[in-house]
Amino acid sequence: MEQLPLFLNLKGRNVVLAGQGEAAEAKRRLIERAGGFCVPDCPQPICRCARVAFVAMEDEAAAVAAATRLRGKGMLVNIVDRPDHCDFTTPAIVDRAPILIAVGTGGASAGMAKAIRQRIEAMLPQNLGALAKAVHGARDAIRARWPDAAARRRALDRAFQRGGALDPFADQSSGAVSDWLAADDGHAAQGLIIVHLTSNDPDDLTLRAARLLGEADHIFHAAAVAPAILARARADAGRHIAAAPPLAHPDGLCLYLALSPENDA
Repeated sequence: MEQLPLFLNLKGRNVVLAGQGEAAEAKRRLIERAGGFCVPDCPQPICRCARVAFVAMEDEAAAVAAATRLRGKGMLVNIVDRPDHCDFTTPAIVDRAPILIAVGTGGASAGMAKAIRQRIEAMLPQNLGALAKAVHGARDAIRARWPDAAARRRALDRAFQRGGALDPFADQSSGAVSDWLAADDGHAAQGLIIVHLTSNDPDDLTLRAARLLGEADHIFHAAAVAPAILARARADAGRHIAAAPPLAHPDGLCLYLALSPENDA
């Protein structure tokens, strides 16, 4: 990962926009769409209270000079079409509010990010945002149904998986969340599951293996298992180096990643 993706809350906040022309107008629309207010680069308090700035200038020397001046005021700066001089880059966006999917290439190719965004757009149902709002509105009911945080997470994982009651890629009805709460029997995957890896290439993971990595509470693995495989697991999942499947393991869903002998080097 070459950049840390973040979602900035710009609603009601000032954002400096330096420059003119088509590129500047495109950034203005993006800022205002996020609820921000565009202000000019100036010494007035309206500028000093900003923390983010966009520079859209054709002349590179002028753009870099403006960025340097704005950084001196404590701002993070994006220079349009000059990723090497940026503190952050803006991704291609799939908007299913409140769901946002950002596709970034670190400035390598805006066209590639756009193409990927268009593919994702075609995959996602239009009512995905409504499903997210329904889940948010049912937070208290979900907590009451599963008071234990780990059990609650596993129930949600199960509901959101492919073919699950709340599958985000399915065209869900308006009552999907309430139907799920009424029907779920509380059963969740527990115990130790051995996953046989054919290689250290994440592209070789089966759909089942990828799903289990995303759900597991603890990952046991040989030292030879590649970091790229482990990166597919939840960030908060426990990771334990083990030469063999453990005889005793923690509660919840545990995986042992077994690498094929020819790749265990």
